Amino acid sequence: MSLQAQPTEASEPETPHLDFAGTTPYEDYVQADVLTHLQHTLSDDPGEMVFLVTTQVMELWFTVIVHEWETAANALRGDDVPTAVAALKRSVRELDALNASWRPLAQLTPAQFNSYRAALGEGSGFQSAMYRRMEFLLGEKSASMLVPHRGAPRVHAELEKALHEPSLYDEVLRLLARRGYAVPDAVLTRDVSQRYEPSAEVEAAWTALYSGDPEDELARLGEALTNVAELVWRWRNDHLVATRRAMGAKTGTGGSAGVAWLEKRAQKNVFPELWTARSYV
Repeated sequence: MSLQAQPTEASEPETPHLDFAGTTPYEDYVQADVLTHLQHTLSDDPGEMVFLVTTQVMELWFTVIVHEWETAANALRGDDVPTAVAALKRSVRELDALNASWRPLAQLTPAQFNSYRAALGEGSGFQSAMYRRMEFLLGEKSASMLVPHRGAPRVHAELEKALHEPSLYDEVLRLLARRGYAVPDAVLTRDVSQRYEPSAEVEAAWTALYSGDPEDELARLGEALTNVAELVWRWRNDHLVATRRAMGAKTGTGGSAGVAWLEKRAQKNVFPELWTARSYV
């Protein structure tokens, strides 16, 4: 009795494809050569490289998170809650990664930070345009924050556009109103270029929503927003602790009050009524 012929497996190459006519497809897609040559330190201290790269990584995470929140806002405008929730859930994982960026800087002593602090000059994180777009999407609007970017027309135009667009939370509240929740006209028609202020009526709307079916898609939206808000709060607190450890109560590099300014920011909740409504459910 003859043995049946066994199928032969296709032989795998011993090495991956190495010979390309130009740059590698990976380089073309990722632009790694550009990214890894953007570091130009201004001091002789080896610790400055860590500070610079970590800050650049933060900027990239800001960019991704802005993309997610804009995706969510656009989806909510079209009553597409699942797409919005999916984008918010992705942003939660990205916020986790962003917040982890503080770890390389969290243990800086004053002496270590001072060894290259002068290289920053008047530079400060609050001048980050992409972080400002994040804040605008959260409802933290301020026209004065466009001023530092007057010398960069494209950046200034993008920020000005974001200032006058509804925030992510504005779109959430408009959706709640369309679904029958009693969001007041004063909130729905407010000047969206101004900072969002808490509303007792919005708090009541969230209380009513959370008192209903916990599996309702709006309740899931509320929880996704709460996860975002919690991680934004953690970001602000981690920033505060890292700054306090590195420079104490000194004036910030950009002329701000430093720790005192960060303490004030850390006390503010994002999407405030989502937090206060829980006391009444």
